[in-house]
Amino acid sequence: MAKQTESTEKKEEERTLEEAFLRLDEIIQKLEKKDTTLEDSFLGYQEGIELIKFCNQQIDTVEKKILVLNEEGEADEF
Repeated sequence: MAKQTESTEKKEEERTLEEAFLRLDEIIQKLEKKDTTLEDSFLGYQEGIELIKFCNQQIDTVEKKILVLNEEGEADEF
């Protein structure tokens, strides 16, 4: 019943943060159109929420890596 788009079919480990932000921008633009159906709006909202979760996870990972940087500027293994 749910429509699948290219971005939802793409595995999270293959998606970059930049791609997720671009897809979020596309969703926002679609939701702002007056001719978007309620069903399409709901599906866009669902996909957007998943993308935001993905982005937050990626940003958290980067923040943790930055905190682990040692004095020589090299990342420690964890």
